[in-house]
Amino acid sequence: MTGHAHGAEVVALGEVMLRFDPGEGRIRTARHFQVWEGGGEYNVVRGLRRCFGLRTAVVTALADNPVGRLVEDLILQGGVDTSLIRWVPDNGAGRTVRNGLNFVERGFGIRGAMGVSDRANTVVSQLRIGDIDWDALFAAGPRWFHTGGIFAGLSDTTVAVAEEAMAAAHHHGVTVSYDPNYRPSLWVGRGGADRAREVDLRLARHADIVVGALGLVGECPGVRSIEADEVRDALSEVAGRLPQAKVLATTLRGIPSAGVNDWSSAAWSAQAGFVRGPEMPGLHVLDRIGSGDAFAAGLIYGLMTGLEGPTTAGPPVDASRLERALAYGTAHGALAMTTPGDVSMASLAEVEALIAGGSASVRR
Repeated sequence: MTGHAHGAEVVALGEVMLRFDPGEGRIRTARHFQVWEGGGEYNVVRGLRRCFGLRTAVVTALADNPVGRLVEDLILQGGVDTSLIRWVPDNGAGRTVRNGLNFVERGFGIRGAMGVSDRANTVVSQLRIGDIDWDALFAAGPRWFHTGGIFAGLSDTTVAVAEEAMAAAHHHGVTVSYDPNYRPSLWVGRGGADRAREVDLRLARHADIVVGALGLVGECPGVRSIEADEVRDALSEVAGRLPQAKVLATTLRGIPSAGVNDWSSAAWSAQAGFVRGPEMPGLHVLDRIGSGDAFAAGLIYGLMTGLEGPTTAGPPVDASRLERALAYGTAHGALAMTTPGDVSMASLAEVEALIAGGSASVRR
């Protein structure tokens, strides 16, 4: 691992893929794609940098070829520190050294969003324990570390790397957040939903903050849908499984169509108990991909800001702080759905105007 992310306040660990977007068309008939960078864990620190102004870095690995350098160029445009990227020499054919690609349709009306990922055997999936000097990284002073189930789902070795990183973060007094973010395609032939749940519980036990906590409800992920009036009990169930967790948070989404979503959130903390976020019914959606990551970024910003001292792990999260964090997360996620691509294009002023009850009228 080369470099130290000087001054990074938040560090994420995850794969950054090149996203191919056919716009309003279909992947199967496209003649042109717009490219973006994206990845569940990376999107969070990108949002924290570009919308909320925090200094952030991403730990990932890329094959050192023109595609990898394009991903780097997109990350640089997003303002995220690239000094922690592990570059692996290219071998020409991509048999063992390659970068992840993600083709994504945003959906419209009755046609839902769809993703087709091409990410097997990417260089980041080959990361192993000991490849990254986590002690040196966390000694440099970040306050927050974020990772999730997408990175953990890449391979058996990435599960161990995530656990190694989370344990080191705790050792250095850094707050840890985790998002289960279940992707069925990552677990085909590798134990399926049962194995994903086992990994999520193993890793979430190292987390102070769990985003997407409803992913840990029930026997295994992706089976049970949670109705609005069941959310309080569902978060209580997860809290029982994760006694060390300080905050559990989730988005709540009703989907009348791909283009109109009812959007809200909820959270639980040991001090506050159950708290509901703002209700945003009937949101018109241009591109919902990445909205959960945008929610996580706003939530983390709301929990981080206004805290004293070098660590955010200590202070208890009371109801007012939790409500504030949910407001930032819900508003940022809502705005992320109004623009294309995985990444947020919102400003902090827009987020705060929406929290304060701003409308979509033209600002002149």
